[in-house]
Amino acid sequence: MAVAGIVAEYNPFHLGHAFHLARTKAALGPDGAAVCVMSGHWVQRGDCALADKWTRAALALAGGADLVLELPTPWAMASAEAFARGAVGLLDATGVVDVLSFGSEAGNLASLQAAAAAIDSPDYPQRLKAALAQGLSFPAARQAAAGCACLSGPNNNLGVEYLRALNALGSTITPMTVARLGPGHDSKEEAEGFASASHIRTLLRAGRTEAAAPLLPEDAVEALGTPAALTWAERAVLARLRTMDEADWTALPDGGGAEGLPARLARAARAAQSLEDFYALAKTKRYTHARLRRLAVSAFLGLKKEDRPEAVLYVRVLGLNGRGQDLLRRMKETCSLPILTKPAQARNLDGPARVLFERECRYTDLYGLCFPIPRPCGLEWTTSPAAHV
Repeated sequence: MAVAGIVAEYNPFHLGHAFHLARTKAALGPDGAAVCVMSGHWVQRGDCALADKWTRAALALAGGADLVLELPTPWAMASAEAFARGAVGLLDATGVVDVLSFGSEAGNLASLQAAAAAIDSPDYPQRLKAALAQGLSFPAARQAAAGCACLSGPNNNLGVEYLRALNALGSTITPMTVARLGPGHDSKEEAEGFASASHIRTLLRAGRTEAAAPLLPEDAVEALGTPAALTWAERAVLARLRTMDEADWTALPDGGGAEGLPARLARAARAAQSLEDFYALAKTKRYTHARLRRLAVSAFLGLKKEDRPEAVLYVRVLGLNGRGQDLLRRMKETCSLPILTKPAQARNLDGPARVLFERECRYTDLYGLCFPIPRPCGLEWTTSPAAHV
């Protein structure tokens, strides 16, 4: 059985994701299987996921995935480099993945490999520093320092980080890329039934389910239920931000301690009357909205630099089908990490792995505040993986 690994948020799973899965499995042949590493309740843009991770895993299984594993929050809500290192490391640790498949605007592996090599070259840090000194934003400086036009695409950027992660790990997994169809990342446009996940989230959170339904698999709107939104927890987030001093901001992951930034964040938090206020007051050309959102949500969750180990410490199963069960049986012989198929098995973890799981429980408890009617605590210990026939 040839096995492809896929890294995704599926927030929510839409027709573009189904296309990518279908193309990937077609390339593997009739016996191919797909293992997806999926973000949990908090996502890379610094936001809560639209639906809980078990619901999203079930939709991914219905759409062609065979086994869905969780990317824990410290990596799921991180910069592209840390996000990729965590996810690719998890796929590599399973010992069953042959191919890493990802979508890209380029649809061309060679150009992405050239960009990865440029970023890993010895003189890249100095060139990046010089580009940032010119006042460029980080994404623009990164593209200029690497000298690769493909880095203008957000999915290309993630693809490059996946390639860098494979190289850093010395992994034997072979990369492949599938060209994205339809509108680009964060686009508000629709084309031939395809739309960006951000556009679909906007429709669902605005109650425009009839407009969103054609962009999703059948019955997905009903399965997703009432969408989660950070606006329901906004005052709780602001309350946390207002109590933070510069040392608290410095302790956050992914650049909270950058020169001059902690003081700026502390001032913005005390002046802001909403999260949008906070982002507007804190933003500069150098610090992107996504970075500021991640810092704000990290503060709310109590997520600090030291809460992200060098690599993921366990494999948490969020959903599986029959072929996924076969993969799990193989993984019992090949996986280098503890495998959690039932919540109770987390009690067997110890040391840093147990700490990582218990922090994930806290992040899920806080996610429960992102609904019109808050959800109870303790769901990590009571919710079993989604199953699909």
